[in-house]
Amino acid sequence: MTMLNTPNPDQSLIKDSTTKTFAVDVIEASKSVPVIVDFWAPWCGPCKTLGPVIEKVVREAKGKVKLVKVDIDQSPEIATQMRVQSIPAVFAFVDGRPVDGFMGAVPESQVRQFVNKLGAMGSRAEQIEQALQMARDALATKDFAAVLDITEQVLEAEPTAIEAYALKAQAEMALQHLDAAQATLATCPADKQTDPNIVSARAALDLLLHPVDTSGIGKLEAAIASNPGDHESRLELASLLSGTGKRSEAIDHLCYVIKRDRTFKDDGARKQLVSYFEAWGPKDEATLVGRRKLSAVLFS
Repeated sequence: MTMLNTPNPDQSLIKDSTTKTFAVDVIEASKSVPVIVDFWAPWCGPCKTLGPVIEKVVREAKGKVKLVKVDIDQSPEIATQMRVQSIPAVFAFVDGRPVDGFMGAVPESQVRQFVNKLGAMGSRAEQIEQALQMARDALATKDFAAVLDITEQVLEAEPTAIEAYALKAQAEMALQHLDAAQATLATCPADKQTDPNIVSARAALDLLLHPVDTSGIGKLEAAIASNPGDHESRLELASLLSGTGKRSEAIDHLCYVIKRDRTFKDDGARKQLVSYFEAWGPKDEATLVGRRKLSAVLFS
């Protein structure tokens, strides 16, 4: 009889990692479930005591947390980045960042307390993600009052939920509460002001606060109609169109220039288009479409 190979149930909960795989094994994985990182070495006696204890408790948690083991002899770069001074050293990651940790071979009771606390944090992160999805759905259906209610609750519970600031500001802008939107974006943590969600929301707010003078659009369109090779007018028109929310048209004009004369104004059309992608944010539909069109032009 042929025996089927069944997967080891520990493989999804406990694994070894290296410098090359750390970003995926820990940073990315911790965005879905809390990850414990155990820094150890084969010659470390306390590591041999602590390691099996952590593995046992992680298995008992039944998927609420994962364990990643890093041999510092094989991957010294990671240990250096995490400023590991002695081993065993244990860190907990949630949503891509370290949130807790301890040093030394602590008793099983302390390990269990550590894992239980981390598992609870994972449940909290899941609840916040569910709330953010509700806010996204409410924004899509233009239920702006619901967006404000949900995001305010999220930010009260978790002030570092960056997307909540952007969603709240978008709802406030839709309701023409521009001062409130400014205040919301200003309260976002300083080190997260470059987050794509915040950048995109701020660009939308700037458009509302500083309306574009559209009086020159007709003149530029006429100039291009009479002379399709008037690249200067196309770049200026693209700027006005982007400023009035006509992103698709702006993309098409810039791609036209890129295709006809990549060297015009020192690759100015491509640079202008890339600056729009940065302002709109990587998740914006116009950015996604624009990047596909730009790739098609560059590699055709």
